[in-house]
Amino acid sequence: MDQQKQIHKWLKKVIGDDAERVFKAQSSVYSEYAASLSGRTPNQYKTLTKTILPRVALYKALKADEKLSESAYDLTHKYMVEVIGKQKHKSTAALEIVPCFYRVYSRTFLKIMRTTDLQKSDQTEDKDFYDITITDCLWHNACKEFGCPELCSAFCDVDDVTYGNLRKLGFTRTQTLGKGGECCDFHFYKK
Repeated sequence: MDQQKQIHKWLKKVIGDDAERVFKAQSSVYSEYAASLSGRTPNQYKTLTKTILPRVALYKALKADEKLSESAYDLTHKYMVEVIGKQKHKSTAALEIVPCFYRVYSRTFLKIMRTTDLQKSDQTEDKDFYDITITDCLWHNACKEFGCPELCSAFCDVDDVTYGNLRKLGFTRTQTLGKGGECCDFHFYKK
C-alpha cells in the first residue's frame, strides 16, 4: 500500500475525528519537502519520497497541531514501529523459509550495503556473522535537514522490530547515529 494511503488509514484508526485535519497538514508538508529535493540520485530521491519524507511529514504535521503537538513523537513512533516495523518483520520472517536463508540473506544484504548510495558503511563478515558499521546515513541526514533530528531514533527502532525475534537471523547493535552514537553498528549472526 502507498505510504500516504497507509498513513491516512492509520490516522483514522488512531486519532479518529482529528485524522482529516492532520492528514491534510501532513500531505501539505510532504509535498513541500518533496518539491524541495534537489541534487539527489534517483535512488536517494525514491527512498526520500517513498519512505522517509512521509514519516517526517507526519511528525511535523502532528508537532504543528495545537491539539496533538505534545504527543507528536509518540504517535509517529507508534505508526513507525507498529505499522512499518511489523510489516518489515513479517516480510523478513517469511523469507526464512528459503533454503539456506542465512547465506542468501547475508550475501544480498552485504551486496546492497556495498553498492548503495543511501549510506556510507564498512562491512565485515565471517561464516556465521556479518557486521555493518554505518557512518553516514540518509535517514539521519534527512531528519536533521528537515528539522527533526529527534525523529531518527524512531527509524532506528523500526530496525529493532524488523530484525527482532527471527528464527534464523540474530541482530544486535550498541549504538546508532539517530540516538547520538558515532555510528550504527549492526551485528547480524546466524542462529
